[in-house]
Amino acid sequence: MPVDHYENFPVASVLLPRRLVPAVEAIYAFARSADDLADEGDATPDERLAALNLYELQLQRIGRQEEGLPPMFARLAGVIREFDLPMAPFHDLLSAFKQDVVVQRYRTYADLLDYCARSANPVGLLMLSLYKAADETNVRDSDAICSALQIINFLQDVAIDLHKERIYLPLEDLTRFAVSPAQLGHADGQAKWRNLMKFEVARARALMLSGAPLALRLPGRIGLELRLVVQGGLRILEAIEEVEYDVFRHRPKLGKWDWIKVVWRALTMRNQLKKLAAASHRLE
Repeated sequence: MPVDHYENFPVASVLLPRRLVPAVEAIYAFARSADDLADEGDATPDERLAALNLYELQLQRIGRQEEGLPPMFARLAGVIREFDLPMAPFHDLLSAFKQDVVVQRYRTYADLLDYCARSANPVGLLMLSLYKAADETNVRDSDAICSALQIINFLQDVAIDLHKERIYLPLEDLTRFAVSPAQLGHADGQAKWRNLMKFEVARARALMLSGAPLALRLPGRIGLELRLVVQGGLRILEAIEEVEYDVFRHRPKLGKWDWIKVVWRALTMRNQLKKLAAASHRLE
């Protein structure tokens, strides 16, 4: 689900086949530790970039099939060989983490999607690759789901990111709804803020739904896992609406009853999408 760090990564999920657990844990260890280098502690920006560059060098060593790698990278190299995983997603993740060190604002929605393409979409591509399901159509829909999850996380965490002096809402959207960056910390009750967030929530929901058919195409455990992920993201958007977009005082998160809804919706998702498609056709 879209919460802190890589908690949406299905590490050792009960739905994950046991044969894939070590691989997912190895990928997670790389992604989580690299993310922490970019985002946690009190290191300077130069120190963070230097540490991430060392990760980049280790990835290059994996690509050259060198021996004597540090334990975490040796484990990752074994997983990459065993499952014939592409190297590009790992490099893309590091590119996004480096960007987090030096970029605190995004001018346009296109700029934000470019960041998501490197910070979130690689995770989906790697999971599809583990399941040998990374064809063009599946990757397209996975990218939509992963980018939507990342954006939902941003909407959920506006206050947290602002404390880190980061704004992931596109500046063009702030301008469109007459909300200045300086107002964000005091915007929770303002009509302009609610209008802005209503727009962001609707766009994130549309992006998620555009990729949702993937969760119905994929069979077995991976399909159910993905349906839970999709429905969890959609439920967070509902929770944002339920607090009238006041994410400053009420950070939306999933509780027990929310999970019950998520599970039920995941199990009945095919019928839901049919109804949404029918409603869309009636509006055209």
